[in-house]
Amino acid sequence: MCEYCGCQSVATIDELTREHDEVVTLISHVRDARHGGDIAGMAEVARRITAVLDPHTQVEEHGLFPAMAMEFPDHIAALEAEHPHIEAVPAEAAHGVPGDPTWPDRVLEVLDVLRDHILKEQDGVFPASLATLSTEQWEAVEAVRAEAGSALSRPAA
Repeated sequence: MCEYCGCQSVATIDELTREHDEVVTLISHVRDARHGGDIAGMAEVARRITAVLDPHTQVEEHGLFPAMAMEFPDHIAALEAEHPHIEAVPAEAAHGVPGDPTWPDRVLEVLDVLRDHILKEQDGVFPASLATLSTEQWEAVEAVRAEAGSALSRPAA
């Protein structure tokens, strides 16, 4: 996605960005499955999205967002408020294909929200974090990441 501000030079932001990139790729797979009428495939990819978002959201909500909230309270509050909605609909597929016939359309709608949410973080929060967070705050965010882990493998150095 974005590479203009240099925020990806910070390991934490690089990891969050890689997770965003993976989620955007998975969103396209959900759309492809829907286009092909493969609701089971949609559910399987929704589970993969959830697996990526679970640790990602922990890092944001317990590390990055609290550190940014003093400087940007309204923006951070709005992003935090979107998380439960974004997580709920894909999570309906946690144990298989949801029985609700509206689920395929609802998951596509929430994935549109997720895509916009990602852009707000990539274009706003991540670049702003470079100018806002202290070394101690970055260390706290990194500690949350160490505890939360990641669904992605580390790139080869």
